[in-house]
This record gives sequence, structure tokens and C-alpha cells, in this order.
Amino acid sequence: MKAVWNNEVLAEAPKEALIRIEGNWYFPPKYLHWEFFSESDHQTFCVWKGEAHYYDVTVNNEVNEFGAWYYPQPKDGATERVGKDFANYVAFWNGIEVTE
Repeated sequence: MKAVWNNEVLAEAPKEALIRIEGNWYFPPKYLHWEFFSESDHQTFCVWKGEAHYYDVTVNNEVNEFGAWYYPQPKDGATERVGKDFANYVAFWNGIEVTE
């Protein structure tokens, strides 16, 4: 699986390493190409997953603000609901394509 934006591969991992939650693919952090990511101050809250933190994604001087998110500490019960610990796994949106 690959996450691609502006013709750059942001993350690449075998499908079995990813977790699918509510239609989004979450990549383990070790599969990200970290040179494209910078921590954002933006946060949101999911009632069952907890507090989401965001990364800005930069490719060729173009910034995709809040283009990726993760849960540093999922809420109690979230890991059990998903069936696997997804802390710090990263998902994408805002035009970033995830494909097989």
C-alpha cells in the first residue's frame, strides 16, 4: 500500500501491516518517509478513539496542511474495538491518495 501526494510516495507498507478504521488506512510509523512530515498544532477529538494529532505534509515546497493524522494515546477501549493497538499509526486525507 502507498500514500501518494504530488507524485511523491509519503508512506509504503505491506497491506497486512496497515489497520483499516472507519474506511481509512493507518500506516505504522516505521513505513513513513518522515522528510515530508512536520508536526502541526492542530488537534481534533473522536468520541471513541480520542485526541487526534496532525502532520502537515510538504512536497516540493507545497504544503498540505493537516494532511495526515494519528492518535498518540487512543482512548481506553479503542484498541479492543479495533482489535490492534493503533497508537501513532498515521492516516491520510485532503487529496493524499492511498492505493494498493
